[in-house]
Amino acid sequence: MPVFDVKNIRKDFPILSRRNLNEKPLIYFDNAATTQKPAIVIETIRNYYENINSNVHRGVHFLSEEATTKFEEAREKIRSFINADSVEEIIFVRGTTEAINLVATSFCRGKIKENDEIIISFLEHHSNIVPWQLLCECTGAVLKVIPINSNGDLMFDEFEKLLNERTKFIALNHISNAIGTVNPIEEIIKTAHKRNIPVLIDGAQSIQHKKIDVKKLDCDFFAFSGHKVYGPTGIGILYGKKEILDAMPPYQGGGEMISSVSFEKTDYNVLPYKFEAGTPNIADAIGLASAVEYISKIGMDNIENYEKEIFEYATNKLSGIEGLKIIGTAKQKANIISFLLNDFHPYDVGAILDNEGIAVRTGMHCAEPLIKFFSKIGTVRVSFAFYNMREEVDKLVEAIYKAKKLLG
Repeated sequence: MPVFDVKNIRKDFPILSRRNLNEKPLIYFDNAATTQKPAIVIETIRNYYENINSNVHRGVHFLSEEATTKFEEAREKIRSFINADSVEEIIFVRGTTEAINLVATSFCRGKIKENDEIIISFLEHHSNIVPWQLLCECTGAVLKVIPINSNGDLMFDEFEKLLNERTKFIALNHISNAIGTVNPIEEIIKTAHKRNIPVLIDGAQSIQHKKIDVKKLDCDFFAFSGHKVYGPTGIGILYGKKEILDAMPPYQGGGEMISSVSFEKTDYNVLPYKFEAGTPNIADAIGLASAVEYISKIGMDNIENYEKEIFEYATNKLSGIEGLKIIGTAKQKANIISFLLNDFHPYDVGAILDNEGIAVRTGMHCAEPLIKFFSKIGTVRVSFAFYNMREEVDKLVEAIYKAKKLLG
């Protein structure tokens, strides 16, 4: 296992040497929104446009063949990263949001009927709420929500009570983007499969922090975004079990997703291309593969262990600040701390932290029902990555004391 050296790792991320308008060094604690990109990912994308740029699967010239090879190599690298059985199970999409919409539209087409039930949890990001609401509006199905307790833990016994013969689908996140709760997805998947209920896991906040093995999880679908895992924006992955994807109709129509077209009939392409209509985001797919290669070399176990240390250190430091209340104290948490400071508005606290060079997120975090359960005005959210350091946490604590003084 390679040695984890955070100071050397930070040298791989050009943006971490930036300063803000006040010449304060950047301290980046907004990793749940997007992670920063290592130089190798930036260089990979630049190299593609400088030396390879061409459309894939459609040309006989050498550029097209090289682009196609790189694109399909990227699919294989991502297959390996999450331990899927086949590259046919790896669908390139724009991100987690599109992946969930694809499943809600395609898999559930014709399967979900009036009075059927779909289960999500109270911890969901809007992207795992709204697509199911739209589906329910179209079909007359009913959306059921697994409640949480006052700590932010999902109530498993209440989940079991929701299950019945009308339950047709379950979709929930692995880790809450707003308060960091780690859901017991292994137990949920096992419980659902006893009733033959398919499960989608939103892995947008877990893919960069934990070793994901989709075969071990036995989830039916797993979705994540490239920009959360040190890759580019505008690219993501939907994993689905091959037999399920085979049976699903296309999500969009156009080039690439067809094998033959006439005005009378269209025959669809094989997996995974059936779900990849039009010219794909080639450069960013290759960039995403570069990102997962990069973190694989560091080692996901190394990353998880180091981030756990930083998270626990920050939790202890912030817990010692009088007037600071951590929102969400679930038994299993990871990499995210949401908090309120006295009765100050989160935006005001965030603005002062920004003045000190510390990037955090304020507001509802695209999880409005969840955050309003705890706070009507939102929270300040600090989220960690493996390039963060204890010294940065100490600077955060200093800045929070400064905010208390200025706002108080």
